[in-house]
Amino acid sequence: MSVTGRRAGTFCLVLIVALCVQATRVQVFRAKELNHNAANQRLTVERYSQPRGNILVGSDTVTGSTPTGGRYDYKRTYTDGPLYAAVTGYSSQTYGNTQLEGTEDELLSGTDSRLASWAVWDAVARRQNPGGDVYTTINRAAQQAAMRGLGGQQGAVAAIEPATGRILALASTPSYDPGSFAGTSAADQAAWNRLQADTDQPMLNRALRQTYPPGSTFKVVTAAAALENGVVTDIDAPTDAPYPYVLPGTTTPLVNDTSACDEPGQSLDDAMVRSCNSVMGYLGVQVGLDGMVAMAGNFGFNDPKLDTPVRAARSNFDTEMNRSQLALSSIGQFDTAATPLVMAMVAAGVANGGTVLRPQLVDRLTRSDGTTVQLMKPSTYRQAMSPAVAGQVQRLMTDVVENGTGRNARIAGAVVGGKTGTAQHGVDNSGTPYAWFISWAKPAGSDRVPPVAVAVVIADSDATDVTGGGLAAPIARSVMQAVLGG
Repeated sequence: MSVTGRRAGTFCLVLIVALCVQATRVQVFRAKELNHNAANQRLTVERYSQPRGNILVGSDTVTGSTPTGGRYDYKRTYTDGPLYAAVTGYSSQTYGNTQLEGTEDELLSGTDSRLASWAVWDAVARRQNPGGDVYTTINRAAQQAAMRGLGGQQGAVAAIEPATGRILALASTPSYDPGSFAGTSAADQAAWNRLQADTDQPMLNRALRQTYPPGSTFKVVTAAAALENGVVTDIDAPTDAPYPYVLPGTTTPLVNDTSACDEPGQSLDDAMVRSCNSVMGYLGVQVGLDGMVAMAGNFGFNDPKLDTPVRAARSNFDTEMNRSQLALSSIGQFDTAATPLVMAMVAAGVANGGTVLRPQLVDRLTRSDGTTVQLMKPSTYRQAMSPAVAGQVQRLMTDVVENGTGRNARIAGAVVGGKTGTAQHGVDNSGTPYAWFISWAKPAGSDRVPPVAVAVVIADSDATDVTGGGLAAPIARSVMQAVLGG
């Protein structure tokens, strides 16, 4: 062979080797990067080439998939979309996924490795598994009662089963239809734009992602702290609370909403029934900052990673305050802010003998054939207080419903404990107050843990009586009745 022939052969061999190296680099070392490149539509087309797994309430599916006849074969549909939007979130071919549609996306889309029977072969063959299903903990009757009660008002409801932490209802109003922008059409884009421009923020999950000053509902936390720390030992005995109670370091008295509170030495029970700011602010200061921060933390305050598995916004109780700020914080004002979920955890912890369970929105995950992938089990979040203290706080809350501001939550044939709250906000408290109610209920004569605890907040309403007892308590009652009746 001539020199020229050998050189030509060598050059071709070098080209072949270079081509092999480049192919290996692209197909092996850069495969993940290229697969997830925004310009690569293959995975997106593949994702929507089959129906998405479903989200269920009880045995009923509240989601579905429908053929599109377009580039993406299937898009998401929702049964009673506005009813469950705070639970499901949305799955949109244009705008992504949120809530359970987001946290459980791999399972629902079929890409979760736990769905594969032969994981290695499926990976080699690029075989897509059918999407799995997500069974929620939601109680349909409770969810319907929550949304019906909220109606056209701006607000939210969170209901929990105290003994397990299962979330029974999660409602936020105004709501929206997540199916209205599930596809890629001009109509989908127009629906999205309308929702984004709506000043009422219908896509905001107020039950999980919005915090509000809890007002007097926080007095349940303060009462628990006072009892657990020995500041109060007898809920019927006079306290040392003076009247007027001047905020420490100031000349400003802590004002009560009723003249019934305007006397010194009231008992803790009287202070809760009448919702006395002066007594509860004073007791919070006596507990001290460390004790109040610890008790608030036991119920989920200051936790930036409270997952249901959908992450809740961080509820706040300041860890650095002077004594006057602590007094205000102890009645749910100053910088104290809570999600409805965390205030439901407060009520549930009291109902469950002082043990706070981690809130859980998912019951189990399954394959498309119904076989279980993962079964969720109850887990303890914190031991907030002793059972003895919890029993005393339970009595305080039942007295509020029987004799105080929570009368609108009474249920025939049931024992109900609750606490109202009307939280001021805005410049010089000029905003419409937030109306709160937290509660729990059980059948009369039952010695078991109450099956339901509820938190309700009304953030904006046209009603003239903007109080927790007037607006929020009837909604909580209807949700508790739905669970007790089930």
